Amino acid sequence: MSKTLRTKVSRVFLSMLENCSNLLIILAIFDISMEISEDMVIYKNRKEKSPKISVTRRLEEGANESKLDIFVHTGSHVDAPYHVLENGKKIDEMPLDRFMGKAIVIDFTKVKESITKKDLINSSIKIQKYDIVLLKTKNQLEKDFDFNFVYLEKTGAEYLVSKKIKAVGIDSLGIERNQPNHITHNILAENSIPIFEGLDLSKVKQGKYFFHGLPLKIMNGDASPVRAVLVSHR
Repeated sequence: MSKTLRTKVSRVFLSMLENCSNLLIILAIFDISMEISEDMVIYKNRKEKSPKISVTRRLEEGANESKLDIFVHTGSHVDAPYHVLENGKKIDEMPLDRFMGKAIVIDFTKVKESITKKDLINSSIKIQKYDIVLLKTKNQLEKDFDFNFVYLEKTGAEYLVSKKIKAVGIDSLGIERNQPNHITHNILAENSIPIFEGLDLSKVKQGKYFFHGLPLKIMNGDASPVRAVLVSHR
């Protein structure tokens, strides 16, 4: 291993240790991922993008095997900057520590339209540098897509960038809703902030946690499905 690579690995490892320093006693682990199935809710009800699961081999033939045909933006997933930027980092190019670390869940269930800078500033839980910020809203990840879902507005995205957060996530299948030129995505992507969408925060209260949401190692990927979890600790 080269000296440069050793240094890079050491920095990532030290960052992970720093993030884990408060994980002394695990109180609970919350699975905040959507279940993947052929009848799961899909963004804007585009059924042609529903996952397809097929059996390719059965136990009597030696083992159970199946095939999953899925769009990378299905269910709980994370967007890389390349999703909206021609020269943005791809999912396999991003440091793994961007997908895990200290996190805060902020309750915006009383917000009816969009989350703004003012909403974030007025929150009772304050955003710190390197936080993974998860936005809990009135959105429900049910079988019918809600075209009027609560989203992160432009000023909210700009504020999160100013706070130097590590990543952001929301409990809808999109972080913005019909905004011109995907402005929210672009503001976050231009600052290499991963965007987690399709998180199930229905059983999670506002507070501090440790977050894991590692993507698949997809070459040149613009996004990836994730198995996202929150760890409550003290």
